[in-house]
Amino acid sequence: MSEIHNRLEKNLRRLAPWAERHHIEAYRLYERDLPDYPFLVDRYKDRFVVYDRSDERIDRDEKKRAHLPGLLDALVALFANGQLGEAFLRERVVIKRRERQKGESQYEKLGESGENFAIRESQARFWVNLEDYLDTGLFLDHRLMRQRVFETCQAGQKFLNLFSYTGSVSVFAALKGARTTSVDLSATYTRWAMDNFQLNDLNPKDHEFIQANALEFLADAQNSRRGEFDVIFLDPPTFSNSKRMQGTFDVERDQVPLVERTMTLLKPGGLLFFSNNKRGFRLSSVLTSQFQTKDIGAQTLPKDFRDPKLRVVYEFRHAR
Repeated sequence: MSEIHNRLEKNLRRLAPWAERHHIEAYRLYERDLPDYPFLVDRYKDRFVVYDRSDERIDRDEKKRAHLPGLLDALVALFANGQLGEAFLRERVVIKRRERQKGESQYEKLGESGENFAIRESQARFWVNLEDYLDTGLFLDHRLMRQRVFETCQAGQKFLNLFSYTGSVSVFAALKGARTTSVDLSATYTRWAMDNFQLNDLNPKDHEFIQANALEFLADAQNSRRGEFDVIFLDPPTFSNSKRMQGTFDVERDQVPLVERTMTLLKPGGLLFFSNNKRGFRLSSVLTSQFQTKDIGAQTLPKDFRDPKLRVVYEFRHAR
């Protein structure tokens, strides 16, 4: 057996029982464990997404990229059986190259060949699409964050999800009985969020879905929605220069006005979760001097993710 096959098999033995025990149907199987295989492999039931993370600027001879067929062969050997034959399995492996997305590209549809199908995650179910978009519809690294929101929210509370994507965090808040408001710039993701609510027997009419630039929403809501929300989830992009917004946005550069404006919408005694994926992100001392803050990034890194620098997560409360 090859080195990559042995590693995939080892990871599967460790993760499969855990995933079954916690009713998790989508998880990261492999995360650049071996230097010669710079790939990410996410499993969605009997389907897989392989992200080619080799760097052409470094691997000019494409030596590492040449290992991709070996990875695919290992996946087939590991999972092909009487139910999942080799040809069938190969058709269910999607290969993507992750590159920095700018402006509108983060919302562009890549094709029409993929299909939406539902996966389970503990108390909830979500629609995912592995082929047609840059992302699948569910950020797997936010799994424990979604659980934390579920554990934090209480029935009757008001929950705000900014840059809400397909609304998965809102679903968990709603399942706990919170009234949710989800704000995202994309019409596609806003509709997707509503579909996720319906998939979980949650009536979208009982919740608020706003297709808008979250930064503009914050500016407009400073007076009209001041102190309205008990729990807020703020997960902005690292950078954006979308044509649908004025100027550019950088999460580290703009963190102070972003968090300050968000905190005006939080009730006294409420809780804000602030998350982002910028490597090397440093929380501004301006914010730590104004609010009670707590770094919970390590506590929200799921079992199937190895990289502790994948993202940062902070809790914010109003100073007493």
